[in-house]
Amino acid sequence: MTTVTDISAWMEKVAPLELSESWDNTGLLLGDPQATVQRVLTCLTLTPETVGEAVAEDVDLVIAHHPLPFKPVAKITTETIAGQLLWSLARAGVSVYSPHTAWDSAELGINAQLARMLALNASEPLRASEKDGLSGLGAGRLGNLQQAAELTSIAQRLGELIPACRPRGVDSGRAITCVAIACGSGGSLLPDAARRGCDLFVTGEATFHTCLEAQALGISLLMIGHFASERFSMQVLADALASDLSGLNVWSSRSEKDPVRNLV
Repeated sequence: MTTVTDISAWMEKVAPLELSESWDNTGLLLGDPQATVQRVLTCLTLTPETVGEAVAEDVDLVIAHHPLPFKPVAKITTETIAGQLLWSLARAGVSVYSPHTAWDSAELGINAQLARMLALNASEPLRASEKDGLSGLGAGRLGNLQQAAELTSIAQRLGELIPACRPRGVDSGRAITCVAIACGSGGSLLPDAARRGCDLFVTGEATFHTCLEAQALGISLLMIGHFASERFSMQVLADALASDLSGLNVWSSRSEKDPVRNLV
């Protein structure tokens, strides 16, 4: 029988927790490590919809990219939304594992997947890890396009490949060869992209001031949406887990949707 510990060990091989950012909360966050697992749900975020799906489908383990709890909590009650979600999962015996920034930066993780979508040559970490044993790994991704392209053509390609993608950005007006990638809210890596001589910085979302910074630096900035930049990878993760560990029923949430909508 497969246990929560077995799947946690598999996850730590795929996305070593040493890759997690210092501020993050990753690994097994809720549950009994010795509990047996037959049904696994992957999702981007624990919400009333994904938690409801997990409980209704008798899931044993949820692998949620975004951690809950994220910060230490003094109490868990149904008086808060986070408390309601955790209480529902605990009552149903559902464990929760979160890989978050470890999965962002893993060799087969989100940023590496985005680099493959753009067919970047010889992609490598944008900010290399300084931790022992993590040579060749780190935050973000960096590589060169096979041939120079305009921002609009790159935005169109990602829009065709990624569900819910809504490209917006800052166009420097120059041809793009060197591309940096940081999924989610990756604006903190823009200075690294500038230091590495990138023409384009691709992320999920960025603040207005980060957009202004990119403009001042002469770097194009492409925002494809936080949800779009990460959600596709949870299907990839579900497929890999089902392939490597036999006897599991694994699927990516059928109820999860981007909360942000185009209104006009």
